[in-house]
Amino acid sequence: MWIPSKLSQPEHQNNTIERPRILELLTQAAQSKLVLFRSPAGYGKTTMVLDWLNHNEQVGWFSIDESDNDSYRFVNYFVRALNKASNNSCLDTQMLVERHQYASLTALFASLLAELDNFQQHAYLVLDDYHQINNDELHEAMRFFLKHVSHHITIVITSRVLPPLGTANLRVRDQMIEVNHQQLAFDVDETIRFMQLRTGEKLSENCAGRLCEYIEGWPSALQLVALQNKQSNTANWLNALKAPPAGSSHFQLADYSLQSLPLDHAHLWDYLMEEVFSRIDPATQTFLMQCSVLEYFTASMASTITGCSDSLSKIEQLIRTGLFIWPMSTIPAHHRGKEEWFRFHHLFAEFLNHQRKAKMANKEAKLHRLAAQAWLEEHNPNLALCHASFAQDIAVQTEILKHYGWAMFNQGALEALEHGINALDEDTLYREPSLCLMQAWLAQSQHRYDEVESLLQQADHHMQRLDVHPTEKEQAEFNALKAQIAINQNQPESALTLAEQTLSVLDSTIYQSRIVATSVVGEVNHVLGDLSRGLSMMQQTEKLARQYQVYPQALWAMAQQSEILLAQGYSQAAYDIQDTALLFIQEHQLQQLPLHEFLLRIRGQLLWCWNRLDEAQESAYKGLDVLGDEMNSKHLHCYSLLALIALTRGEMDKAGRFIDEIQQRLQTSTYHVDWTAHASLVQLLYWQNNDDQQSIQQWLENADCPAHGSNHFTQLQWRNIARAHMALGQFSQAQAALDFIQNEAQHYQLTTDTNRNWVVQAGLAQRQKKKALATQALEHALTLTVQNGMMGNYLLDSEELAPALERALQSTKLSDIARHRGSQILQNMLNVRNKRSIHFDEDFIHQLMNRTDTPEMIRKSPLTQREWQVLGLIYSGLSNEQIAQEMDVAGTTVKTHIRNLYQKLNISNRRQALTTAEKLVEMMGYA
Repeated sequence: MWIPSKLSQPEHQNNTIERPRILELLTQAAQSKLVLFRSPAGYGKTTMVLDWLNHNEQVGWFSIDESDNDSYRFVNYFVRALNKASNNSCLDTQMLVERHQYASLTALFASLLAELDNFQQHAYLVLDDYHQINNDELHEAMRFFLKHVSHHITIVITSRVLPPLGTANLRVRDQMIEVNHQQLAFDVDETIRFMQLRTGEKLSENCAGRLCEYIEGWPSALQLVALQNKQSNTANWLNALKAPPAGSSHFQLADYSLQSLPLDHAHLWDYLMEEVFSRIDPATQTFLMQCSVLEYFTASMASTITGCSDSLSKIEQLIRTGLFIWPMSTIPAHHRGKEEWFRFHHLFAEFLNHQRKAKMANKEAKLHRLAAQAWLEEHNPNLALCHASFAQDIAVQTEILKHYGWAMFNQGALEALEHGINALDEDTLYREPSLCLMQAWLAQSQHRYDEVESLLQQADHHMQRLDVHPTEKEQAEFNALKAQIAINQNQPESALTLAEQTLSVLDSTIYQSRIVATSVVGEVNHVLGDLSRGLSMMQQTEKLARQYQVYPQALWAMAQQSEILLAQGYSQAAYDIQDTALLFIQEHQLQQLPLHEFLLRIRGQLLWCWNRLDEAQESAYKGLDVLGDEMNSKHLHCYSLLALIALTRGEMDKAGRFIDEIQQRLQTSTYHVDWTAHASLVQLLYWQNNDDQQSIQQWLENADCPAHGSNHFTQLQWRNIARAHMALGQFSQAQAALDFIQNEAQHYQLTTDTNRNWVVQAGLAQRQKKKALATQALEHALTLTVQNGMMGNYLLDSEELAPALERALQSTKLSDIARHRGSQILQNMLNVRNKRSIHFDEDFIHQLMNRTDTPEMIRKSPLTQREWQVLGLIYSGLSNEQIAQEMDVAGTTVKTHIRNLYQKLNISNRRQALTTAEKLVEMMGYA
């Protein structure tokens, strides 16, 4: 009794999406003997074949099940299906089959091939679910048939496994097309179209990409998502998908696994149990569950976990049978050239984890201990520590931390390391001085400076309680960190003493602390103004850190060298060092270290100096991304840079928003003078542009006045003080501040700060109408700018400096290259000045007043020409004093104009005036 439905194509679904990229792969199928669709369950093999052959009349179909391993049943269905495809070209052979009149399957297929030779059209025979066949006699007969079949017949096979049909030979002879799970997996575009068709909702590309990544394009899982979504809100639950951290990879434990997707995993588990797991023997089930404790693994690691001596052959067999296990195409850099790596499909891995925890709960801790051992054998203490933590095995965690902790620290595995240390109880932690020290270094390296001193005090207290006495070398290592704390607290002399004590005690084998102490000595010399020695010590630090693979310290040393070189006036050399450091970060995967933000920040500052504002802004935003929301207080420097860029462009409203962010952080945290000096600069410039003398006066009254100007940040703070005095009209105090830091800058050979000081000096002289002095100061400044290419500082004071710069360019004392650089700066000044105010000319006002959407208030009470001019100059970022100079009127006249336009526009302050102007410009299409 033959079942007709086994020879009928399954019903074609109307709501499938077109997949042209797969159809493109099949365009040459008629020239192939075999088209093989091979993938695990649920990848839509049958659906894809139906879509492809839907409009082809010459198709025979044979749906295979386990009962078809009987040779007689198989050839009956096979010949009948072939007759359907070939317009009954094989009726004689079908009669032989029905009467069982054949000596062997090979003889029968020889007869079949002879009859088919008369069929001249092209036909397709589909053998669906061929993986059900395990009869070697049938495999042999099919190999014979494929070898000799004419080019008019193409066999199409869907299978979960690679069928033993001589496919290697067909592939080499280009007689086979294979469509595997990677091609059948949905891509982002197909995911969007599928979900829209099934749910009526169009996902964003970002959301679809994350969903696609999670399910790895598995069509059955996507179908489950679509079905469940009919009772859910797509926007709400799909947007809950967590994006993986930047720089993350499959080589990290999936702590960001997208389980935030509220998918009913029970239905998925049922499908995998029924279609996959229940069909394999118990021993293999146990092997898979044990291996699932590892996110990815080698055969050796699988042997460690399972105790199976032939893991490689077992894994290869699982791959052949389509068990959702893949060889990995991308492997960790430090594992290359060794064994092959494997992983499970994400969802199958979750299923196996679920099964393992349900059926092997009493062995969970043991499996994680074995996983820790396996990862240590692979020289990966990061993942070993994670598994030891899952096993809640404090003894194993402690051993890993003692033997591998510093290596993890130096390679930037800070999160895993801190998680491991925090899991230890107090007695375990404080009985090991090296672990106490490591805990404090973790806080230091992540800019949590306020915690470091407290952690060291706690360590001293608990070690005394437990009668633990650090050795002389261990105490010297603590001193190295204390030296770093001292330099952070602006106590260079104390830092130098502690660092030198460390170096006198520790030999070269204690390289970690020697590197730190060497670095501190370099930083102290930098702070105290001995730039040459500071540079030399930082170069030595980098060399030692690279030698011993202490990557964070090497990165720190390169950033410090960049700052020193910039201070010396070698801006291009500073930039080149930054390039080297950025490549170093990429090479050693240090993107998430807070030091990465430090490097991006100083690069942004240098790019600002060169007036490369777009690139500077990009660096600042990247720095914010590195720190993330968790280190919100450390955003101060990046916001200071963003505000500086906005001020340079004359974007006062945007600058104001960044100033708000800066002030929030200054009110809630305490910072080093280097940080506050940069924040103070942008605040002073902003207040000056808004004619907010009260805020400037208040800042000046509370300003820290450094005792010296031996480094870039104390120089900056004194320039801030000079600027504040200038804005308040206190010119003699401003001059005194500038005289002081200029002497300091020249004494310590701070070339770039000398240049910056001359620029501010020119601005002061111009305000005092001392034209000759302003010109002379700019001549000095431009001569230095030839070396460093600095433009940014000139642009901060373009209103005062532009006239003086025009005079300086006529000077015979300037070299041709200095004059050329000055011309570039002047042009940039004019660009900034004209960029925004040009919109408020007579033509602009005429068009505005004739628009139907112009606000009624402006129509009823129009501004005078002078008031429009003042509004335009406010929009351009000019202060009241600068507006008065621009219009050649008294300051009181400007204030009268401002008061009048405020009244007419029903606004009360400068920020509202800026907002109003921006809206008008945007409405006119100029923004």
